[in-house]
Amino acid sequence: MPIAYVWAFLAAFAFIFLKAFQQLNVTKGHMVWVIPTSMAMALTEVFLVVQMATKGWGWICLPIGIGSGLGAVCAMWLHKKVVSHG
Repeated sequence: MPIAYVWAFLAAFAFIFLKAFQQLNVTKGHMVWVIPTSMAMALTEVFLVVQMATKGWGWICLPIGIGSGLGAVCAMWLHKKVVSHG
């Protein structure tokens, strides 16, 4: 498996994790978390755009899709445990 697929999976996981986490921050009014989460989102989004621009699209969409789904589920779980406190 090309290492680009691993990096794409990890970046997509992180980016969607952060997007889901940010959505929960906004809807639940956790303003302290908004700026740091936004900065991390910017870094991961730029990385993903560069990957797609240099590698093209095709099979790389598979690890990106799987990483994205897992990132969203993990963000929902972690936000509930860490930020929302139940």
